[in-house]
Amino acid sequence: MYSRFLLALTPLLFTHLALAADCDNATDQATMNQCATQQNKAADKELNALYQQITGRLKSDPDRKKLLIGAQRSWIAFRDAECKFSASGVEGGSVYPMIYGNCITELTRARVETFKNYLKCQEGDMGCPVPGQT
Repeated sequence: MYSRFLLALTPLLFTHLALAADCDNATDQATMNQCATQQNKAADKELNALYQQITGRLKSDPDRKKLLIGAQRSWIAFRDAECKFSASGVEGGSVYPMIYGNCITELTRARVETFKNYLKCQEGDMGCPVPGQT
Protein backbone atom coordinates (compact mmCIF):
# COMPACT_ATOMS: atom_id res chain seq x y z
CA MET A 1 0.00 0.00 0.00
CA TYR A 2 2.85 2.38 0.83
CA SER A 3 4.40 1.76 -2.61
CA ARG A 4 1.09 2.67 -4.30
CA PHE A 5 1.04 5.92 -2.37
CA LEU A 6 4.59 6.74 -3.53
CA LEU A 7 3.71 5.87 -7.11
CA ALA A 8 0.72 8.18 -6.91
CA LEU A 9 2.91 11.03 -5.66
CA THR A 10 5.68 10.56 -8.24
CA PRO A 11 4.02 12.70 -10.97
CA LEU A 12 3.45 15.47 -8.44
CA LEU A 13 7.11 15.41 -7.48
CA PHE A 14 8.23 15.75 -11.07
CA THR A 15 5.69 18.47 -11.75
CA HIS A 16 7.04 20.38 -8.75
CA LEU A 17 10.61 19.96 -9.99
CA ALA A 18 9.63 21.19 -13.46
CA LEU A 19 8.02 24.29 -11.97
CA ALA A 20 11.05 24.92 -9.78
CA ALA A 21 13.52 25.00 -12.68
CA ASP A 22 15.71 28.10 -12.50
CA CYS A 23 15.98 28.85 -16.18
CA ASP A 24 18.16 31.93 -15.76
CA ASN A 25 20.84 29.87 -14.02
CA ALA A 26 20.40 26.46 -15.67
CA THR A 27 23.70 24.60 -15.78
CA ASP A 28 22.70 21.03 -16.58
CA GLN A 29 21.12 19.70 -19.75
CA ALA A 30 18.02 18.29 -18.06
CA THR A 31 17.16 21.70 -16.62
CA MET A 32 17.88 23.44 -19.93
CA ASN A 33 15.57 20.94 -21.66
CA GLN A 34 12.87 21.66 -19.04
CA CYS A 35 13.26 25.37 -19.59
CA ALA A 36 12.96 24.97 -23.36
CA THR A 37 9.72 23.06 -22.80
CA GLN A 38 8.39 25.76 -20.45
CA GLN A 39 9.20 28.50 -22.96
CA ASN A 40 7.55 26.52 -25.72
CA LYS A 41 4.38 26.04 -23.66
CA ALA A 42 4.22 29.77 -22.90
CA ALA A 43 4.62 30.73 -26.57
CA ASP A 44 2.04 28.13 -27.61
CA LYS A 45 -0.43 29.41 -25.02
CA GLU A 46 -0.07 32.96 -26.35
CA LEU A 47 -0.44 31.74 -29.95
CA ASN A 48 -3.61 29.83 -29.10
CA ALA A 49 -5.14 32.85 -27.36
CA LEU A 50 -4.47 35.04 -30.40
CA TYR A 51 -5.79 32.33 -32.74
CA GLN A 52 -9.04 32.26 -30.75
CA GLN A 53 -9.35 36.04 -31.05
CA ILE A 54 -8.84 35.87 -34.81
CA THR A 55 -11.31 33.03 -35.32
CA GLY A 56 -13.78 35.04 -33.24
CA ARG A 57 -13.44 37.96 -35.61
CA LEU A 58 -13.92 35.62 -38.57
CA LYS A 59 -17.08 33.98 -37.22
CA SER A 60 -19.25 35.80 -39.77
CA ASP A 61 -16.94 34.78 -42.66
CA PRO A 62 -16.77 30.95 -42.67
CA ASP A 63 -14.81 30.79 -45.93
CA ARG A 64 -12.02 33.00 -44.59
CA LYS A 65 -12.09 31.16 -41.27
CA LYS A 66 -11.61 27.90 -43.17
CA LEU A 67 -8.63 29.44 -44.96
CA LEU A 68 -7.12 30.43 -41.60
CA ILE A 69 -7.61 26.92 -40.22
CA GLY A 70 -5.92 25.42 -43.28
CA ALA A 71 -3.09 27.93 -43.10
CA GLN A 72 -2.55 27.26 -39.40
CA ARG A 73 -2.49 23.49 -39.91
CA SER A 74 0.02 23.92 -42.72
CA TRP A 75 2.09 26.29 -40.62
CA ILE A 76 2.20 23.78 -37.73
CA ALA A 77 3.30 21.02 -40.13
CA PHE A 78 5.99 23.34 -41.52
CA ARG A 79 7.15 24.41 -38.05
CA ASP A 80 7.44 20.87 -36.80
CA ALA A 81 9.24 19.65 -39.95
CA GLU A 82 11.58 22.64 -39.98
CA CYS A 83 12.53 22.15 -36.35
CA LYS A 84 13.00 18.42 -36.78
CA PHE A 85 15.39 19.20 -39.63
CA SER A 86 17.05 22.02 -37.71
CA ALA A 87 17.74 19.76 -34.73
CA SER A 88 18.65 16.69 -36.81
CA GLY A 89 22.37 17.24 -36.26
CA VAL A 90 21.94 16.36 -32.57
CA GLU A 91 19.16 13.77 -32.91
CA GLY A 92 19.44 11.13 -30.22
CA GLY A 93 21.57 13.35 -28.01
CA SER A 94 20.67 14.86 -24.68
CA VAL A 95 20.68 18.36 -26.19
CA TYR A 96 18.07 17.45 -28.85
CA PRO A 97 15.00 18.43 -26.76
CA MET A 98 16.49 21.86 -26.09
CA ILE A 99 17.52 22.52 -29.70
CA TYR A 100 14.18 21.29 -31.03
CA GLY A 101 12.23 23.15 -28.34
CA ASN A 102 14.08 26.40 -28.92
CA CYS A 103 13.34 26.17 -32.64
CA ILE A 104 9.65 25.51 -31.97
CA THR A 105 9.54 28.47 -29.59
CA GLU A 106 11.31 30.81 -32.01
CA LEU A 107 8.98 29.98 -34.89
CA THR A 108 5.92 30.13 -32.62
CA ARG A 109 6.91 33.57 -31.39
CA ALA A 110 7.24 34.72 -35.01
CA ARG A 111 3.73 33.41 -35.68
CA VAL A 112 2.52 35.22 -32.55
CA GLU A 113 3.80 38.49 -34.05
CA THR A 114 1.99 37.73 -37.32
CA PHE A 115 -1.24 37.14 -35.41
CA LYS A 116 -0.75 40.31 -33.40
CA ASN A 117 -0.44 42.24 -36.65
CA TYR A 118 -3.63 40.62 -37.95
CA LEU A 119 -5.42 41.81 -34.84
CA LYS A 120 -4.25 45.39 -35.45
CA CYS A 121 -6.08 45.56 -38.77
CA GLN A 122 -8.16 48.66 -39.19
CA GLU A 123 -11.64 48.56 -40.65
CA GLY A 124 -11.41 49.08 -44.40
CA ASP A 125 -7.79 47.82 -44.73
CA MET A 126 -8.09 45.82 -47.94
CA GLY A 127 -4.68 44.18 -47.46
CA CYS A 128 -5.57 42.60 -44.14
CA PRO A 129 -7.42 39.28 -43.85
CA VAL A 130 -8.85 39.93 -40.38
CA PRO A 131 -11.59 42.51 -39.93
CA GLY A 132 -10.93 45.27 -37.43
CA GLN A 133 -12.86 45.37 -34.20
CA THR A 134 -16.11 47.23 -34.31
